[in-house]
Amino acid sequence: MRNTTSKLFFSILYPALFVLIIWGVKLFETVENVNLAWYGLFPRSVHGLLGIITSPLLHADYSHLIANSTPLLIVGPVIFYFYRSIAFQIFFWVYLMTGIWVWTIGRDAYHIGASGIIYGFVTFLFFSGVFRKDTRLLALSLFVVFLYGGTVWGILPLRNGMSWESHLLGALAGLITAYHFRNEGPPSRKYDFGDDEENEKIDVSGDTHSFENTDEEPDDTRITYTFIPKEKEGDL
Repeated sequence: MRNTTSKLFFSILYPALFVLIIWGVKLFETVENVNLAWYGLFPRSVHGLLGIITSPLLHADYSHLIANSTPLLIVGPVIFYFYRSIAFQIFFWVYLMTGIWVWTIGRDAYHIGASGIIYGFVTFLFFSGVFRKDTRLLALSLFVVFLYGGTVWGILPLRNGMSWESHLLGALAGLITAYHFRNEGPPSRKYDFGDDEENEKIDVSGDTHSFENTDEEPDDTRITYTFIPKEKEGDL
């Protein structure tokens, strides 16, 4: 119980800290009456290289900020809860790949906002469930589609002033990351139940412990129960 509570706490903590940072940046702009959009990502320019790191921290206004904060606080904890051992790697690669690709092929405009990361997270969750063929993660993928299926339109150039390149390339980064980490993170939960004349096994892999009934049966039959605990999941 304590491990589950601790795991849940840190799953919420890290995405919340990131959201706190982007709110802090916006409040700084408000208090100091400055516009930091110049530090956004401007494709194929030297000064725009800094935007690979800074652009997800900047937002045009509070509506833009709120629109990105909400999914970060929903999808982010899911990533950190189910994929805790590789969550920071997922965040790093989605963040970095999206920024580099937008800098390489994006329109000549300042690209700001964390929406590329959100698209990367959503796409990662969906395709990770597909690649792993894990019923638990597939159910999670369907839930993500239910929540954010409409965001697919964001990858198309349908609205002026929207960085659809960040959305598209963030989604691509999520897909690639899901494929790369398809064999890492939460193990597939498969249960193998079998029995024969002498033993019954629950196969969830790991070390073996045997418990024997030493009481003599009328026909001198010995029943052996073999429990093979699954290798510890470790950090997810």
